[in-house]
Amino acid sequence: MTGQRWGDFIMKTSLYSNLQRNIIAVTLLVSLAPLILLGVTMYYQFSRTCRDKIEEQIRYRAGAQAEAVDLFLKERTAILGAMAASHSLSEMILGKNLSRVFEVMNQWAGAFVDLGVIDNAGQHLAYVGPYDLKGLNYYQQPWFAEVMSKGIYISDVYTGFRQLPHFIIAVRRQEGQNSWILRATIDPDIFGGIVRSAQIGKTGDAYLINRDGFFQTNPRFDGRILAESKLNTRLFGGRTTVIEQENRHGRKLLYAGSWLKNDKWLLVISQDPHEQMSGLFMARNVEIVIIISGILAIILATIFTTRLTVSRLRQSDSRMNELNAELIQSDKLAAIGKMAAGVAHEINNPLAVILQKTGWMEDLLYDENFQNAKSLEEYKESIKIIEEYVERARKVVHNMLGYARKMEPHLEDVDVNGTINQTIDMLENYARTNSIDIQTELDPDLPIIAGNEAQLQQVFMNLISNAIDAIGKNGLIKVKSGRTGSDIAVSIIDDGPGIPRDQQKKVFDPFFTTKEAGKGTGLGLWVIYEIIKSMGGSITIKSEVEKGTTFVVNIPIVVPEKK
Repeated sequence: MTGQRWGDFIMKTSLYSNLQRNIIAVTLLVSLAPLILLGVTMYYQFSRTCRDKIEEQIRYRAGAQAEAVDLFLKERTAILGAMAASHSLSEMILGKNLSRVFEVMNQWAGAFVDLGVIDNAGQHLAYVGPYDLKGLNYYQQPWFAEVMSKGIYISDVYTGFRQLPHFIIAVRRQEGQNSWILRATIDPDIFGGIVRSAQIGKTGDAYLINRDGFFQTNPRFDGRILAESKLNTRLFGGRTTVIEQENRHGRKLLYAGSWLKNDKWLLVISQDPHEQMSGLFMARNVEIVIIISGILAIILATIFTTRLTVSRLRQSDSRMNELNAELIQSDKLAAIGKMAAGVAHEINNPLAVILQKTGWMEDLLYDENFQNAKSLEEYKESIKIIEEYVERARKVVHNMLGYARKMEPHLEDVDVNGTINQTIDMLENYARTNSIDIQTELDPDLPIIAGNEAQLQQVFMNLISNAIDAIGKNGLIKVKSGRTGSDIAVSIIDDGPGIPRDQQKKVFDPFFTTKEAGKGTGLGLWVIYEIIKSMGGSITIKSEVEKGTTFVVNIPIVVPEKK
């Protein structure tokens, strides 16, 4: 391949590669951008909707549970107030009466741990319950002043004299100038269970905190009663508020807070949104799989169709180049035809003169002056040889005119083996001077065919002489003949340097030669290719570099007409 052709090949390869990359890039961009945008938009909208739904659910649960806790406290406060209003201090301080009241309260409402009567000086006058609290004075306790001033009081959780976390409900009863307090402790387990009933799932939690952020009930995770919750209660305004905040482990949770009606306690429900959004994540994963599958399908289809399109475009371009080459070759053949016609015309005249003179010379030999000459026979033989070669030259000229004018060759009986031997005899000296041995393996049973002996001799002459030129010095040429079906196959095998693969398909092109400049015209193989083609036969080449070359000529067997 010449430098110019190699440059064109590199340029076209780069052009097609860039074209393929650009088509793939543009197609993928146009195809994938809407798909990815649609997937992202759908996921974002679905995620936002699910999150809003989770926030709405947790907000509703917080509000509803706060109302349930409010109702629980209101019922206990009401029954405690009713017991205080329906009994005098003198009745209450009697042990049997207080126990009966305590029994009735638990029967109708429940959740009371103990019950006590305290006078206006803070002295514990009567007590029913599991602790030893009778006789203690509560005047210095913070809740005592609150209930004496407000009449009804629900305390925060505290430890008090019993040194256990608890909270109380207390009501004041006024009897004339005298006042006293009926106080009850609420069971923390029952109360905490009511609060915790709002938690959902494996990560959900529900608890109460006071305004300072301390737990009033035991949380499910990360804390205990009276411990600090780390929640800023000021973030929860109005009735129910939902916020997002990291817990102690750095995980973001949703917190819904609803203040109770006493505005002292905040009911908090926490929830990990990822648990509630597990369905969303499953849908997201399915969506991702579908999108990725679609993307892969689009990519593969785009690459396949683009490569197929570019490949067909490249084949079309290659075919167009071949057609252009064939057109150029046709122009060359037309030029050769015209040249052959001119050359044949110019050669015919000298050949006619030579043939005329040889006839005159032959007539002179019959003159009696030459009859006694010692070299008479040698002269006759020389004239005969001149006439033979003139006839051969005339046949070659006739063939050249046939290429130019599409003339039909003259058919005669041809012995293929005889033509091969005659050709080898003419080239024997040339081969011997170059230390090249020509061996033959000819099938003796080959039939006589109808053909043009001069053309066949030209074919064999050209192929054998080319083999001699290719070997140069010290080599072997084998010529084989045999019958293959309806053809006669003649093989010319040499052990020369061989022909490179990229040049083999060009050897029959006009003006193509592997010989050095000035040593070959590039027309020999083209001429014999046209000769064999005109006979209806074929010629093939098989060659390996450093191993040699084999030309196989297939000649159709045409039975001669009966004479």
